[in-house]
Amino acid sequence: MYSIEPLQERMEDNQNEEKAQKMAQYMRNQFSFYGIQAEPLKVIMKEHIKQEGIPSPDEIPAVVKVLWSKEEREYQMVALRLVDEYIKKYGIREQEAALIEYMTVHKSWWDTVDHIAGKHASRLFAEYPHLLQTVGKEWRASPNIWLRRVMILFQLKYKEKTDLQLLEDIIRENTGSDEFFINKAIGWILREYSKTDADWVQDFMDRNDSLSKLSRREGLKYIKKHVN
Repeated sequence: MYSIEPLQERMEDNQNEEKAQKMAQYMRNQFSFYGIQAEPLKVIMKEHIKQEGIPSPDEIPAVVKVLWSKEEREYQMVALRLVDEYIKKYGIREQEAALIEYMTVHKSWWDTVDHIAGKHASRLFAEYPHLLQTVGKEWRASPNIWLRRVMILFQLKYKEKTDLQLLEDIIRENTGSDEFFINKAIGWILREYSKTDADWVQDFMDRNDSLSKLSRREGLKYIKKHVN
């Protein structure tokens, strides 16, 4: 059976109270921390994987949920990286949509959700585009802002493979929201796609006067800086 006890021991051995307080403050005191920064956490992860390996397809949901239940935020970071390594080893299955949704709607904040969107949901929908008509539609219509943020951002690195009609539809569905994290995500995806096709983004902006000031400002950053 897959064990996270050695991981917990390593975490506890590397905790730093001063850094933990600063990290909690940065995250608006929503989560507690051991105070383990990114590089030491990577080392801990490598040691853990060397000892325990990667959870199997049967194990991954339970292992992730145990890590997600832990109080310290570093456990959720480890869970995300374990899913990354799991996908590298086994690929991704359609049923992983349920795990992606679980991680998105529990202990939700930008640090986990953006990783999920860019690494996990992006891979899921790239390999199983038919899920956009089922799972994707459910997430798009969800009252949960984090599921909607995932749907706005999952094409972030698709570049020329971006489904522009889908992107346009999803942005319009969320236009008028007063949620910071929704409007920021709209601006982010538009800014990122402007690196591929600045003309399309500018035209989209021109055709959609109701975009929030935040979305518009974020979306135009690259164009204003790099395009004459």
